Amino acid sequence: MSSFTLPHSSPSCSVKLTPDLSQDQLLSFPAFQNWISTLQHSLSQQKSKDHAFYSSPYQLRSIDIQSVDFFGGGRLGFVKLKADISNDDGEKLPGSVFLRGGSVGMLLIIQPDDEPEGADGEKYVILTLQPRIPAGSLSMVELPAGMLDDSGTFSGGAAKEIKEETGLEVPESQLVDLTKLALEDVDQKSGERLQNATYSSPGGSDEFLPLFLHQRRMPRSQIQELQGKLTGLRDDGEKITLKIVPLNELWREGARDAKTLSALALYQGLKLKGKL
Repeated sequence: MSSFTLPHSSPSCSVKLTPDLSQDQLLSFPAFQNWISTLQHSLSQQKSKDHAFYSSPYQLRSIDIQSVDFFGGGRLGFVKLKADISNDDGEKLPGSVFLRGGSVGMLLIIQPDDEPEGADGEKYVILTLQPRIPAGSLSMVELPAGMLDDSGTFSGGAAKEIKEETGLEVPESQLVDLTKLALEDVDQKSGERLQNATYSSPGGSDEFLPLFLHQRRMPRSQIQELQGKLTGLRDDGEKITLKIVPLNELWREGARDAKTLSALALYQGLKLKGKL
């Protein structure tokens, strides 16, 4: 196994690689770039006398890459690592990290076009059913979502995933960034630079999810045609079935999916504040 010193690290931080991973591959991996820059900025905030760890600050001392997964074409996909973060008193912070980068989730609310304009009565949400092997499921109910491809905008990624998973064409201009809208008034006294997104499992993974909203009216016949429709990129192993559920039943239908509950909470909160 090879190792190198992380550039611009202070104190010096050694990085141990796996045999199938090079220094250049790791340093050019967007998920690693985002994670290390965010972590280093957060660690720098300990210099403030108001910080909880000011008297005995923590430092990143080493990184041990434990395993990696590559996607098609040799593209680095997932990285599992262990970071040694400790202070001079010998106290350590949990440092097991699964790097996979950002994803986007989409709350798609549709309404029959024979309903009165502006009426809140009859609305539906498009969910997906698909295999999720990590959860041991072949038919997980969840919000349409997908990993970011490290290019373009979050809203562009959302529009792309909507097309792939539902077949609906949605211009970026018609997407509302729920997470950004909710967080714009949040006072981040910590000075940290986190994403305007929901973190699905911050105790173990860097994954963050900007959540978007799209609302549209359509004929009842088209809504009915969406129910049970087969979608997804079959060549990429996606086997997705659409499920249309009433908006007022979303909290129950999507109760196992953190994306669904987060998007619903943001939607309801922003409506309550008059921002939607």
